[in-house]
Amino acid sequence: MQQQTRNKQSSVARIANRMMSAPEETYKYVVYLLVAFFGVMALFPYYWLTVVALTPLNNLQNMGLVPKEFNPQVFQRVFEQIPFHHYMFNSLVIASLTTVMVLILASFAGYVFGRLEFKGRKPMLYFLLVLTYFPPAVYFIPIFNMFTGNLEVLGVSSPRLFNQVWGINMPLTALLMPFSIYLLTTFYSQILDGLEDASRVEGTTRIGALFRVIFPLSAPGVAATGTLVFITVYNEFFFSFLMTSCEPQNWGGIVCGLLNYQTIYVQLYNVMAAASLAGTLPIILLVVFAQDKIVSGLMSGGMKGN
Repeated sequence: MQQQTRNKQSSVARIANRMMSAPEETYKYVVYLLVAFFGVMALFPYYWLTVVALTPLNNLQNMGLVPKEFNPQVFQRVFEQIPFHHYMFNSLVIASLTTVMVLILASFAGYVFGRLEFKGRKPMLYFLLVLTYFPPAVYFIPIFNMFTGNLEVLGVSSPRLFNQVWGINMPLTALLMPFSIYLLTTFYSQILDGLEDASRVEGTTRIGALFRVIFPLSAPGVAATGTLVFITVYNEFFFSFLMTSCEPQNWGGIVCGLLNYQTIYVQLYNVMAAASLAGTLPIILLVVFAQDKIVSGLMSGGMKGN
């Protein structure tokens, strides 16, 4: 017993000495282990969804890490059971419209906060940052009353936007605006003043300089901001459920579509898993094609923040 303990201690001592003698190689292996760990943690849910989707409904209770039976027809059933493609289209339209509106409006505000000096600039910027910490649930009742015609100010009733795209777009645009302004302010403030001054000398207005000089030079930051906004709105459920009847013809979102696979008598978990995989395809394609600009934008914003 003592001999085994001594052997273990000597093995640990040899490993420790080897790690101390070659620290760079040790760091490299540690990084590989961390990347592998977080990679598995990130990709395993997609693998599990695939296993659930390919497993027939009557075999889900006895399933393991590998599906015992394959049921690829479930992906066809996703679009036959309900018009899931219509729900996906609604989410894509709402996410695209909200992203465009947020980027345009936040660009003007980000230019003001990032390029101009005025009294109260920092307190206002910090106030915007504080607004990002409020949970969206705080605004549910006021927004519902405002956009369903139940609010009256000076004899004028608020618009009725229930079951309309603007009933989802406008609240999400307002809620995502503070975060986007703060992020774009960080990127716009990094542009050298000389580049903007050169365009101003040639007769360009401030708005022209924003879209001709500042905006293109901050493309990675704009892409990162737009991607984050798009993903947030695409996956959003609460306002879609609050401001619509969750039907495809009334701008019900993708999460509303997933819930429609649950009926009173049966829960189609394999179909829901297949629909979840189909619904994530637009996000996967967006991240794949924009990953360079997203990473460089977030890295430059992080270095500026430090």
